[in-house]
Amino acid sequence: MRITVIGTGYLGVTHAVCMAELGFEVMGLDVVEEKVAALSTGRVPFYEPGLEELLNKQLAAGRLSFTTDYDKLAAWAGEGSVHFVCVGTPQKKGEYAADMTYVDAAFESLARALAGQGRSLLVGKSTVPVGTASRIAGRLAELAPDAELAWNPEFLREGFAVEDTLHPDRLVLGVRSEQAEQDLRQVYAKLLAADVPLIITDFATSELVKVSANSFLAVKISFINAMAEVCEAAGADVMELAQALSHDPRIGRRFLVPGLGFGGGCLPKDIRAFMARAGELGVDQALAFLKEVDAINMRRRVRTVDLAREQCDGSLLGKRVAVWGAAFKPNSDDIRDSPALNVAASIHLQGAQVTVYDPKASDNARKLFPTLSYADSALEAAYQADVILHLTEWQEFRDLDPAEVAPHVRDTRVIDGRNALDAARWRAAGWTYRALGRP
Repeated sequence: MRITVIGTGYLGVTHAVCMAELGFEVMGLDVVEEKVAALSTGRVPFYEPGLEELLNKQLAAGRLSFTTDYDKLAAWAGEGSVHFVCVGTPQKKGEYAADMTYVDAAFESLARALAGQGRSLLVGKSTVPVGTASRIAGRLAELAPDAELAWNPEFLREGFAVEDTLHPDRLVLGVRSEQAEQDLRQVYAKLLAADVPLIITDFATSELVKVSANSFLAVKISFINAMAEVCEAAGADVMELAQALSHDPRIGRRFLVPGLGFGGGCLPKDIRAFMARAGELGVDQALAFLKEVDAINMRRRVRTVDLAREQCDGSLLGKRVAVWGAAFKPNSDDIRDSPALNVAASIHLQGAQVTVYDPKASDNARKLFPTLSYADSALEAAYQADVILHLTEWQEFRDLDPAEVAPHVRDTRVIDGRNALDAARWRAAGWTYRALGRP
């Protein structure tokens, strides 16, 4: 069995590399020549811990290659191959719905290339609106009758993608035949031998798993952020509240972290697409609560800007503001829908001079927000700052000694947008420490 991976974005590159690590011969495809050229020479076009090293290992072993040619890929794979489609489903401009252009084009091109080459299995991994797999299966029957479809949703966390692929917490397979199930059992044989839980289900259920999981996480994050709003009004401490709640086994500690809220290329657009699809199915009221979840999340950004203004005596005009963090989360250079950059840009628009530093995402941020200033270190960003905003919880920022930072700033004020710094330590060093949901 040979494996191909269509799409070399975050999901596709990780999946291709990890399938090679499991021992398969793998060919990745992308229509962007620059991406294929970079990957073929061992360069990953984004930051993900451990991925580039694994890419080079598999290239050297001869188990991994890349192309832009569907016909070449189909000829190389041959009969009995498994093809994973890992292209993006961004939010449509001006709408909540997912843009299926790239998914449809990938399956269409792949099916045409595979027509007449014997049996093969096409596996969707993209996060799509429920009902997509059935629609695509109908189209495959027209273009490549020997090709079968399955759906195998991904559950990757940026910063832990390699670990999540090689040691997942579950595998979900949406299949319509025993043969498709057996093919995927063969692909994931090493994982199944390690007792990874396996759920065999239908197309619709497999499509719903990822968006349901993301929606649940969004609810949990926004719930504790809603409690932060209440705590601020009541004079309570949301961190102590979260700690007390976490001891309840029905609730748990994970994702019960108040702060600036979620962002990135998945969670926001996935819950919005879920709402849009529910409306198309006539059950929009079932997911109406997600609109408030989204609103709570976005309000945390506004509150952070307000808190910065308060710390600058009511006006940001002419103030120097240091922003630590640009990526939407640590261990990533992904700035899609980044709360940190959204806050930085909003503060800049109110007349402040904003200097941003991020260990990995500064270059990406500079391209998207060229009007902001950028520094090469946290201390450089903090130079003569009236206030520091900690907005992405990199370990590098947690490790900083507040006493060593103090001589670099104009005023010792810090806003912890992630509730990740040691408040007692910063206050003991003479800083005015503020955080969302805390007195």
